[in-house]
Amino acid sequence: MPVLVASDLDRTLIYSAAALALTMPDARAPRLLCVEVHESRPLSFMTETAAGLLTELGDAALFMPTTTRTRKQYLRINLPGPPPKYAICANGGHLLVDGVSDPDWHAAVTARLADECAPLAEVEAHLAAFSDPLWLRKQRVAEDLFAYLVVERELLPEEWVKELAAWAENRGYTVSLQGRKIYAVPKPLTKSAAVREVVRRTGAQLTLAAGDSLLDADLLLAADRGWRPGHGELADEAWTAPQITALPERGVLAGERILREFLRGARQG
Repeated sequence: MPVLVASDLDRTLIYSAAALALTMPDARAPRLLCVEVHESRPLSFMTETAAGLLTELGDAALFMPTTTRTRKQYLRINLPGPPPKYAICANGGHLLVDGVSDPDWHAAVTARLADECAPLAEVEAHLAAFSDPLWLRKQRVAEDLFAYLVVERELLPEEWVKELAAWAENRGYTVSLQGRKIYAVPKPLTKSAAVREVVRRTGAQLTLAAGDSLLDADLLLAADRGWRPGHGELADEAWTAPQITALPERGVLAGERILREFLRGARQG
């Protein structure tokens, strides 16, 4: 039976230039591989060593990207190795099989959201009414499943996010601040639910996972073993659980360490 590796991507395996955290002298910086281009510009990177580890992992386990990105945003990433058989997009709203969304899974998810959460339009209206043009750059809806804002982080009042989280809690939504983005995501829309579905389909006997944000907590708890980097929301809150290893590495070197742990775990599994 296969080992399933379900990993978040942004700030877990791949990193924007701003998130690389290259604190070493320039001459000792790792060689980087660009894995995403957007509007003709390089956007996301991993180390060349990490790229080699990910290729090896494809032979040792069933690797499944597990991301909050929309399908369009995910499909512009060009990871090393063969295309994954399964991928989770939109925080579990879409389960991709050979690059195509499973319509039955998506229908089941949307039906549950309609039953258990306030309408997305209500959340959109609240964000529009209470965001300040001083720090708001964009307001977006992803796949008609959740909403997010792109903000100027240094101008964003800290209390604003806490107030939004309290408001959203009563309407069945989780708020997560990741870099320059603030997400408002329905609570039933989870990566872990989609991971359990892939476990059911594949018969995987061991699940390994990694992630850095509040939206990854359920993913890590659903795994047999998990890792989180030394940066991100979970690290900021010192979040942990019995099967979770908190790594000291930050930035792109954390991605490399996570892949080493995945490979070791898959081979031992």
